[in-house]
Amino acid sequence: MLRRSIEPPDAAAIAAARELSGAQAKPPGSLGVLEDLGAWIAGCQGECPPRPLDDVRVVVFAGDHGVAASGVSAYPAAITPAMVHGIAAGVAGVSALAAANGVRVEIVDIAVAEDLAGLDPAIGRFKVCRGSGSIEVEDALTGERLDAALAAGERIATDAAADGAQLLIAGDLGIGNTTVAAALIASTFGLSAAAVTGRGTGVDDATLAHKVAVIQRALVRAGHRASDPRQRLQALGSADMAAGVGFMLGAAAAGVPVLLDGLIAVAEASVAASMHPGVRPWLWAGHRSSEPGQSLALARLGLEPLVDLRMRLGEGTGAVVAVPIVRAAVAALRDIARLSDLA
Repeated sequence: MLRRSIEPPDAAAIAAARELSGAQAKPPGSLGVLEDLGAWIAGCQGECPPRPLDDVRVVVFAGDHGVAASGVSAYPAAITPAMVHGIAAGVAGVSALAAANGVRVEIVDIAVAEDLAGLDPAIGRFKVCRGSGSIEVEDALTGERLDAALAAGERIATDAAADGAQLLIAGDLGIGNTTVAAALIASTFGLSAAAVTGRGTGVDDATLAHKVAVIQRALVRAGHRASDPRQRLQALGSADMAAGVGFMLGAAAAGVPVLLDGLIAVAEASVAASMHPGVRPWLWAGHRSSEPGQSLALARLGLEPLVDLRMRLGEGTGAVVAVPIVRAAVAALRDIARLSDLA
């Protein structure tokens, strides 16, 4: 659990950004959400106008999930290590989109079941376990593993902030992770398994119904323990998602904003905000996923996504494609003249 305090974004910088935007050579409010977004970045940086976002990073947390053996995905668990290799080689979906949008990619093995031979040992420096428990029959994590995963995510965010990161994205990788994320969202907000469950990797109707049943069994098994966010994460989460939670808590404590991706990232944000409400002002939704649980959780967090492209890939890709919008908001504050200077 995070031991550092989380301070809110700087109110004076936010107010200065709103004043500046209102005085620029344009009708007040004419840039819509860009004006709110620019003020948010100004507040997070504590200065107006904010500095250009030259260092944006997506950290992809990889892990296997025992629930994948229950047949909730269209793909086998062997895909997880293959995709880790793909990201490490720079040829995965997030790799292509990040390169196109000036975003740095890091892949971290938190809980991949297999050995990842031939890769940079740094990828596995925070490894907690070889897969997480199957949540419909057992807890995902022991208390010790939960603490290790949370600490790993916090450390990664803290180190990134110290290294100059200005905007962070939590990416995800692991077969079965949409089942885990849906269970966390249902438990956090008191929603039904059917309401939060989507097709994930593209499952058919029969597999979707089975996935709903698996999540329902997990919720029943967790019972009243799910009212506590830490116990909820231990019972229904996974090591890689716990690392994502720690990452968001660590980023907020370090004063670095987080742009949220899809279902998995929003599930992590939901738990992080339950653990420490101070994290919420440091979050902005990058995109709306086609997974229903993500939209339900965003509404309850009071977050409106920047784009809706019907994406559901994960890996941080939806947030990555929204990064140019955030940069545009910063550029508008920095580069549009005051109307009084033109008169």
